[in-house]
Amino acid sequence: MLSKINSCAVIGLDCENVEVEVDISPGLGNIVVVGLPDTAVQESKERVKSAIKNSGVNYPTTRITINLAPADIKKEGPAYDLPIAVGILAASRQIEADLSGSLFVGELALDGKLRHTNGILPITIYAQEKKYQRIFVPKVDEFEAGLVEGIEIIPIENLIQLISFLEGKEKIEPARTLGLGKVNEKPKYSIDMSFIKGQEHVKRALEIAASGGHNVLMSGPPGTGKTLLARAVPTILPQMTKEEALEVTKIYSIAGLLPSDKPLITTRPFRTPHHSASAPALVGGGAFPRPGEISLSHRGVLFLDELPEFPRTILENLRQPLEDGVVTISRAQGTLTFPANFTLVASMNPCPCGYLNDPEHDCSCSPSQIIKYQKKISGPLLDRIDLYIEVPRIKFDKLSNEELEESSDEIRQRVESARVMQKERFRKSGLISNSEMNSQVVKEFCQVDEATLNLLKTAVSQFNLSARSYYKILKVARTIADLERKERIESKHIAEALQYRPRHNTI
Repeated sequence: MLSKINSCAVIGLDCENVEVEVDISPGLGNIVVVGLPDTAVQESKERVKSAIKNSGVNYPTTRITINLAPADIKKEGPAYDLPIAVGILAASRQIEADLSGSLFVGELALDGKLRHTNGILPITIYAQEKKYQRIFVPKVDEFEAGLVEGIEIIPIENLIQLISFLEGKEKIEPARTLGLGKVNEKPKYSIDMSFIKGQEHVKRALEIAASGGHNVLMSGPPGTGKTLLARAVPTILPQMTKEEALEVTKIYSIAGLLPSDKPLITTRPFRTPHHSASAPALVGGGAFPRPGEISLSHRGVLFLDELPEFPRTILENLRQPLEDGVVTISRAQGTLTFPANFTLVASMNPCPCGYLNDPEHDCSCSPSQIIKYQKKISGPLLDRIDLYIEVPRIKFDKLSNEELEESSDEIRQRVESARVMQKERFRKSGLISNSEMNSQVVKEFCQVDEATLNLLKTAVSQFNLSARSYYKILKVARTIADLERKERIESKHIAEALQYRPRHNTI
């Protein structure tokens, strides 16, 4: 007796169809799972056996062979519990129903209840794209699955309920498809730019970074507000579009980090990995590759506090994602690509003690210590940072001033206005922000007059700028012009962009 049940494997951010074939034949009562299953899939044998017995259904005492096809794709996780259980019941003729147009996914508890399962959103999207009539998901995941329209979603609480539904004895109301309507809700933040005293030039640089998606490095003594400023960056970023919200939610769903009470992520991510994080934790990886911190900060902010404290070998892993907006992870079983289009905001002290060039505190570091500390950040990585900002100590009169500074809402309005110009500019190319422009697009949209070109030529010569730095200056100048609603880059825009290049004597 043979049955075939449709399920799904999540590979990276994509999905592959998995056909769960169950064969029941005479022989000793044992169960065998083949098709490259991992430990969690192998253990499903015991979960499924107990779930079927505790649901009041007969468990076959003969030989059971389960094949997860195609056999050349590794299967992981407990999501195959439900299709295996349904396959056993169908093969033993305890369920008589047409299951060919349905897709099953879910983890079973020993009492037959269905638990939360990672990756429900991408699986539901896959089922809708492949024209499945309906998908069976755990009841706790119905709101996440309900983000997808165009497919019937059946939320299941336990195995008994599923059997009754398939036999026509019980009716289950399909999950209400909510779509992406909540994206337009205004995000709420616990911090605001108006709470931060002084540092107007730093806020200006962060406004430019938010407008064009540029990377930022802040350097200054301890206690000058670098961390607070970095945490305020998401509050001035434009509101996420529906496409961006769906991208981010898919990543968090696969990583198992999607809040149960919030099936759709509408606020831009802000990730702050510790400097002791490993390379796989930062860029992604593992035996079954999972998104790392740079993918979890996709369309948001990756904040690296105390940048030189990160091991140099780990920081070098950021070079390719910063350039391409994706991270490619290669393993023996294949290569996966995760999105990593984030804004890097980093902070550092100018020296080990933190007080180099501080007018109110003497530096206790030797020249060799300072050089060694600053050399922890490689030239190629520094070359990929668009804006370098020095954050000085705040004067007492500004700290004691009780007047509120400019709010995040006011700054965000200007940022969104600049992004509207970029959206119109890139409507045919598919780009989102100025930082994503390649050299060919820069030549098309960052044209300058002769006087401005001479200024650039002088800067490239005096500062020994690389070709990458040259294009980054043009991108930043393009963003500054967008903030002023100017169609053409002027000399003053180039001059301001040049102010944000790092000085070699300070880093």
